[in-house]
Amino acid sequence: MSKFKKKKSGELPPVSTAALPDIVFMLLFFFMTVTTFKKDDYKVKQELPYADQVQVLNKDDKVIYIYAGKPSSRYQKEFGTQAKIQLNDKFADVSEIKDYWFNEINNNPKLGQQFQNIAITALKVDNETNMGLIADIKQQLREINALKINYTTRKGNVQQNFK
Repeated sequence: MSKFKKKKSGELPPVSTAALPDIVFMLLFFFMTVTTFKKDDYKVKQELPYADQVQVLNKDDKVIYIYAGKPSSRYQKEFGTQAKIQLNDKFADVSEIKDYWFNEINNNPKLGQQFQNIAITALKVDNETNMGLIADIKQQLREINALKINYTTRKGNVQQNFK
């Protein structure tokens, strides 16, 4: 005779949920560290021109972006089809560029006042934008001595711009 009897029921023991909060927080921490957020919502058309001699900016470069082009299709009813300037997530007038540039310098911890002379202004301009608008933007940047200007392009054959 045996002292111990085995229960032969077909039930499985309940699953332990003690480690579940640890797993949830570990996943939450993982996604918080690897997720990047989109900086700007493009309200202007962004079909960049082609260039055959391009240089990639380093991540360490202090860059301020100005977008220009025709409003995208969902904004054309409200703003028309003429080329506009976009600063951050809003349409702006040429006269607002100076204030925007200084705000980006002063409010961005990556830039700061000491980087005012080395900050690069990157113009992301649609290939169908009127050159007069670009000249107005450059004139505003000249007045505040922001002379380092980068034209953002796509790598390719220049002849593709004339199609």
